Amino acid sequence: MKKFKYLKISKTKKLRYIGNYYKKKLYIIFLPGFMSDIEGKKPQAFKKYAIKNKLGFLAIEYSGHGKSSGKFTEGNISKWTNEVKISIRRIVKKNYFILIGSSMGSWIALNQFKYFKKQTKGFIGIGSAPEFLTRLMWKKFTKKIKKEIMQKGMCIIKHGQYEYPITHQLIKDGRKNKVLSKKIKSSIYVTMIHGEKDKSVPTSFSRKVLKTFVGAKKKLIIIKKGDHSLSKKKNLKIIIKELDSFRNSGF
Repeated sequence: MKKFKYLKISKTKKLRYIGNYYKKKLYIIFLPGFMSDIEGKKPQAFKKYAIKNKLGFLAIEYSGHGKSSGKFTEGNISKWTNEVKISIRRIVKKNYFILIGSSMGSWIALNQFKYFKKQTKGFIGIGSAPEFLTRLMWKKFTKKIKKEIMQKGMCIIKHGQYEYPITHQLIKDGRKNKVLSKKIKSSIYVTMIHGEKDKSVPTSFSRKVLKTFVGAKKKLIIIKKGDHSLSKKKNLKIIIKELDSFRNSGF
């Protein structure tokens, strides 16, 4: 089930991905979160759904993530957005697709509308976290942490059981990638799904994403007792049900 592949996008950069190729079919594109890989339950569940319904599928690991090449500390929103853009052009090509963005993946998904507005037929956000670098990290950092990032260029931030190396260049690049103050005019289906008990990203972020869309068929689903990941079977069923309704709408 997990057949991983690699896409060479430059002389020094290879991105690991999962692909299910169809020449003229609708694709599902899954974009993972910050420091996430494509070995989790979400990409596997969406791939299974794509195969069952004879759809194309693509899940990408950004540089510095999982088994893709590159250093995580050299990556940023602009670079990861560009890698996704290249991957879509090489793998999905001219096919229509539904974007699914998890956490930071929603931010990168919103950036794709600049390039693929006509090809994008739907967008599902899971615990969406656009602009989290400034709104959730930098704003809440202590003076000591901010000083360390600015003077040393990096600081290791502990969040739960995870450690995140946050660089100054990542924060600065995040400020350049503002999406919540922009408007996307489109008549597509847009559903934001957020866990009620999400301890990483407030549900208000999903509401903010919906406000950026003008003319879209919008929906917000708050999952009771749901966490940030929403990887449990019952949560995945809700997301897949939404995918089904997108497809059955006939666009």
